[in-house]
Amino acid sequence: QVQLVESGGGLVQAGGSLRLSCAASGRTFNNYAMGWFRQAPGKEREFVAAINWRGTDYGDSVKGRFTISRDNFKNTVYLQMNNLELEDTAVYYCAAASGPFGGRLVNEYRYWGQGTQVTVSS
Repeated sequence: QVQLVESGGGLVQAGGSLRLSCAASGRTFNNYAMGWFRQAPGKEREFVAAINWRGTDYGDSVKGRFTISRDNFKNTVYLQMNNLELEDTAVYYCAAASGPFGGRLVNEYRYWGQGTQVTVSS
């Protein structure tokens, strides 16, 4: 089994930056597709970014501002968030697929972290 723990969330002013981390334990996930999703109060879980066999992919609302990356040696995936906007406020979740395939859909991922809160203020 794979366990995922997010960290790095917090309060940041609009226009600022944060880097979220997702640490994996239980076993390595060098070839697992990894994704970031977010969920604001009263809204559905939204795709943010993924890294898989094709490369990287991003939701329309974060393209050009967010970057997903991974460090296989540390079993960690990152989400670098730049030029943050008020609408980015949400709980951010890290997810891992059961193999190298995984894209924009929630049901493509098998393992989930418990989330980290990101709040963007004016």
